[in-house]
Amino acid sequence: MTDVQVIEIFKSAIYHILIMSAPMLIAALVVGLVISIFQATTQIQEQTLAFVPKVLAIFIVLMFAGPWLMNTIVTYTVQLFNQIPGFVV
Repeated sequence: MTDVQVIEIFKSAIYHILIMSAPMLIAALVVGLVISIFQATTQIQEQTLAFVPKVLAIFIVLMFAGPWLMNTIVTYTVQLFNQIPGFVV
C-alpha cells in the first residue's frame, strides 16, 4: 500500500464524513439562528429554549435523509472493500 493510496482513502473518508454530516449541521445552524433572533427580540435568555428545537430539527432531517445517508455509506464501504485486493502488494 503506497502513500498515495493511503492519502486517497483518508481524503475520500473525510469527504464522505463532511457530506453526510452537512444536512444535520445545517439544520441545527438554521434553527439555532432563528431561535437566537427570537431570543434577541424578546429578550428571553433561556438556554433550554434553543436545545429542544435543534434536537427536533436534527431528528427530522435524519428521518428524511436517513435512506440517502445509508445508501451513501454502504456504497462507500463496498467501494472500499472492492479496492482491498489492489492494496496488497
